[in-house]
Amino acid sequence: MKLSTKGRYGVKAMFDLALYGRDTPLPLKTIAGRQEISEPYLEQLIAALRKAGLVKSVRGARGGYLLARKPNQITVGSIIRTLEGSMAPTDCVSEDRPIDCDKADWCVTRGIWEKIRMSIDNVIDSITLQDMIDDYNKLCEESEIS
Repeated sequence: MKLSTKGRYGVKAMFDLALYGRDTPLPLKTIAGRQEISEPYLEQLIAALRKAGLVKSVRGARGGYLLARKPNQITVGSIIRTLEGSMAPTDCVSEDRPIDCDKADWCVTRGIWEKIRMSIDNVIDSITLQDMIDDYNKLCEESEIS
């Protein structure tokens, strides 16, 4: 399973908002430049994240975007699912709308796909933007020591 640029860039943009935009709205141009993401593409991602209630926009000369909740309340899973959809490896185990299959009652592989989906969900739902900030700060401290 491979994430598209939507999920990868969305997580990077949300991390940037969490790290640099706690009190001050950040313009898309600033985020796009810092994270090396095309501004028009980032605009599409932010629109989806805004619709999902993960970011909010501030209009005006000093406008931009802010997180809609605290960094410890936004998981990587909520960002990725907003932009990518279900993390299920097959449609038969999707949490959104699992496809009914005539073989579901005796399908041996379905259990494997379900375990994979649950494992992915457990990981991405256990990591918050605050965890990412903490990891970033730790890396910065370690690189200063070296």
